[in-house]
Amino acid sequence: MEKKLYVGNLSYDTTTDSLKEAFSQAGTVEDAIVISDKMSGRSKGFGFVTMATEDEAKAAIEMFDGKELDGREIRVNEARPMEPR
Repeated sequence: MEKKLYVGNLSYDTTTDSLKEAFSQAGTVEDAIVISDKMSGRSKGFGFVTMATEDEAKAAIEMFDGKELDGREIRVNEARPMEPR
């Protein structure tokens, strides 16, 4: 079963493609996206990666949480459902 991960503290230089490429080291990446501002198009500094299995998601958390990606120490954890505003 797929598992969605939250990736925070991303560099503004990190792209969806580079995020997907990096996380593919931990397993099969079903989807990856860097969230960008609607007005400016600039990265908001976080994104989401969907791994194919829960084991691959755990491996990705262990491999990347607190590690450097594009010059920034990123945070990786299990994504939570969006809170209603």
